Amino acid sequence: MGELRVRTAEAADVLAVLDFWKVAAEGTSISDDPAGVTRLIERDGEALILAERGGELVGTVIAGWDGWRASLYRLAVHPDHRRQGISRALLDAAHARFLAAGGRRADAMVLVENETGQAAWASAGYGREEHWRRWVRPLA
Repeated sequence: MGELRVRTAEAADVLAVLDFWKVAAEGTSISDDPAGVTRLIERDGEALILAERGGELVGTVIAGWDGWRASLYRLAVHPDHRRQGISRALLDAAHARFLAAGGRRADAMVLVENETGQAAWASAGYGREEHWRRWVRPLA
């Protein structure tokens, strides 16, 4: 199976990430194109976190930090690799990033219709705030 490697994305990863999201992520976004992902990496080189096993991309999360809010997007694990601790490893890396920057709470963006995603956030300790339709978790 191989050891799980978690790292930040580089420009060379953009096309692989976009292909991965077509298989592993629910829905698409207007920024799901090479220019959008490249812009993310250039603006904040620590935001897009990847999980690899045996050289294969098996998971992603975007850990956005604007100096005030810690926001999580695109937590995705390849369907053949789910329930193996990959999302936990990605979220641990994101949480460490946020805590080091002074973050106190992380907000997770997930589609309301995405039942798999809803369950994943709940199992990661996030609670849903109905009035905001987002999932949140204190970091410390």
